[in-house]
Amino acid sequence: MTLLADDSTGGPVQRCSMIPFAHPPDAEVVVPGSKSITNRALVVAALAAGRSRLDGVLFADDTEAMLGALATLGVPLEVDRSARSVTVGGLDGAVPAGPLELDVRLSGTTARFLAPLLALGEGPYLLDAAPAFRRRPMAPVFDALRQLGVQVHETGAPGHLPARLRGPGTDTGALEVPADVSSQFLSGLLLSAPARPDGLRVRVPGALVSRPYVTMTTAVMRAFGARVEADDDDTFTVAPGGYRGTTYRIEPDASAASYVLAAAAITGGRVRVPGLGRGSLQGDVGFAQVLARMGATVDLADEHVEVQGTGRLQGVDVDLSDLSDTAQTLAAVAVFASSPTRVRGIGFIRHKETDRVRAVVTELRRLGIDAVEEDDGFLVRPGTPRPGAVHTYEDHRMAMSFALLGLRVPGVEILDPGCVAKTFPDYFTVLESLRR
Repeated sequence: MTLLADDSTGGPVQRCSMIPFAHPPDAEVVVPGSKSITNRALVVAALAAGRSRLDGVLFADDTEAMLGALATLGVPLEVDRSARSVTVGGLDGAVPAGPLELDVRLSGTTARFLAPLLALGEGPYLLDAAPAFRRRPMAPVFDALRQLGVQVHETGAPGHLPARLRGPGTDTGALEVPADVSSQFLSGLLLSAPARPDGLRVRVPGALVSRPYVTMTTAVMRAFGARVEADDDDTFTVAPGGYRGTTYRIEPDASAASYVLAAAAITGGRVRVPGLGRGSLQGDVGFAQVLARMGATVDLADEHVEVQGTGRLQGVDVDLSDLSDTAQTLAAVAVFASSPTRVRGIGFIRHKETDRVRAVVTELRRLGIDAVEEDDGFLVRPGTPRPGAVHTYEDHRMAMSFALLGLRVPGVEILDPGCVAKTFPDYFTVLESLRR
C-alpha cells in the first residue's frame, strides 16, 4: 500500500492506496490490547484502594483520552508505552472536587464511563468532547444520574455533551437505564457503583444490546474485588465496598483481530493471533466462528485463534447484535462470497461514530457492489469491486474494514486513513506485514 497526499493542497496524508497481495499471507500477528478492557480497567484501577499495574494496555486515541481525563482528575499514573503498561495510584473512591474540565475527545467509552465516576465527587465538572462526539447520545446516562440526585446541566443540546455535573447526589442507588442504543451507559454506571455508599441496583427495561460488553464489565469489576450480581430479568446489583488494587493483564483486542482474520479468509491465507482464545472476555472473538460458517477453517484454542482461508466463501444470514463492531468487517468479507450475506440485529450501530449501516451500504455501492440498507442491518450481494476512493466518515472501523477489499482487487483507496489511530494506530503497518 502507498500513502498519498491530497493533490490539491499538498498537505498531510489524506488517502491510502491499497495494493493487492501477490501471495496469500502466512503469519502470526500480534494485535494491540483491547480498547474496551483497557478503558474499563483504567476506571476501576482509578477508583481502587492501592496501586494497580495494568499490562497489555492499548495506547490509542480512545485510551489516551481516558488517561488524559484521569490525569486531570489527579489520578497518579505511571505510563510505560514501550512495555505497554500503566501503574495507577487508586483514589479509593474519593474523586477530587472541582472545578475541573475534562475532554473525552472522540471516545464513547471515556464519556460514558467518566460521567458516573464524576458523579461520585462534589464537582463542579465540565465534561466536553470533540465536535463530532457532541452529536452522539448521552441522555441515558444523564437521566440515570439525575435519578440518583446528581445535577446535570447540558450547556448545548439536551442529552449531549458538553455538560456540567455536580454530585454526589443521594445515597439511594436504585434506577432504570435503557441499553437499547449502547451498553456503554449501563457499563459506566456499574463501573462506579462499588464506590457509592449504598452500591447500586440497576434494571434494564427492554432490550440490552451488546450483552457481551456488559459481561466484560462485570468480569473486570470482579477481578478488582467488586461484588456484582446479574439476574435473569437484567437487573444488576452491585454491593458497596470499593475495589482493591491488583495486577491485571489486558487481552488483545478481538475487534482489531477481526481484520487480520478476515484478511486470511478473503485471500486464502493463514493468520494466527496469539493471546486471544476461547476463554476471551470479548464477544467479538465469535467473529472467527462466523468466518467458519462462511467456509474458512478456524482453530479457536485456549491461547490463540487462527483462520485459514480455503478459497471458497459462502454467504450467511447472521445476527451480529452481540458482536456489532465486526459488522463492517463482515461486509468486506461478504463481497467475495458466492451468495448474498444478510447482517441483522445491528440497527443500534447507526448511533456510533457514524451511521454504520448507511455508511457500509453507501461505500459498497460506490465501489459497484449491490448492497441494501435495512432497518436493523444490511444485505450484501457479492461482486467484484471497481476502483474507487472509500469515504470513512471519521470512523476507524470503516477505514480498517474497507481496506480489506484492496487486498484482493486493485484501485481501492481509503480516505482519511489516519482515523484508525482511534483504536489501532499501526493498522496499515500490520496489514502490510502480511504481504509476502
